[in-house]
Amino acid sequence: MVIGIDPGSVKTGYGIVRSEGDTFSLVSCGVIRLSSRQCIPERIKIIYDTLEALIAQHRPARLALETAYVNRNAQSALKLGQVRGAIVALAMNTGTGLHEYAPREVKKMLTGRGAASKDQVAYMARHFLNVVEPIKPHDITDALGIALCDLIYEGKKGSGRTAGTVSTSRRNSWAVFVKDNPDVVL
Repeated sequence: MVIGIDPGSVKTGYGIVRSEGDTFSLVSCGVIRLSSRQCIPERIKIIYDTLEALIAQHRPARLALETAYVNRNAQSALKLGQVRGAIVALAMNTGTGLHEYAPREVKKMLTGRGAASKDQVAYMARHFLNVVEPIKPHDITDALGIALCDLIYEGKKGSGRTAGTVSTSRRNSWAVFVKDNPDVVL
C-alpha cells in the first residue's frame, strides 16, 4: 500500500492505493484544504498532523511525493518547499519509505506521455482503480497518479520491464478515452 501526495500550501491532495498483483484498489483519498489567511507554519502543522494520522491508520509501506517544480512566483516556491520538507520529515519520523517522482514521470507512467494533461491523468487513475465516478479535484487524482506510479514502478523493477514502458492495454484505454470524449480539448 502506498500513500501518494500532491503537496501544496493551500491544498494538499492525498491518495492511498493498495496493490494485489496487477490489481489496484482505492483505499482512501481526499484534499487537505487550508486558508491562505493562516500563516504557513500553521498550515504545515495541519498538513503534517493530518498525514501523520492517515499513515498511522492505514500503515502504507511507502509515501510517494511529487517533486518540486520551478515556479515563477518565488514566495509560492518557498512555501511549497517548506510543505515538501515537512512531508519528507514525516516519512522519516514514521519510518515510511519515501519515493519522489517528477510530474512528467507520473504522467508518462500512467498515460505513456510525459506532457499529458491533468484530465488524462485523472482518466487513467480512474481506469487503473476501476472507479466509475469522476474523482475531483485534480489534487486528488494527481495524488492517486503519484501512488499508482510508485506501485507500477516498484512492480516493474522485479518483472524485467523498464519503468515508463506502456502496456498495450493502457494504450488501448487511452484510445477509448479519446473515442468517448471527442469534445475534450487536451
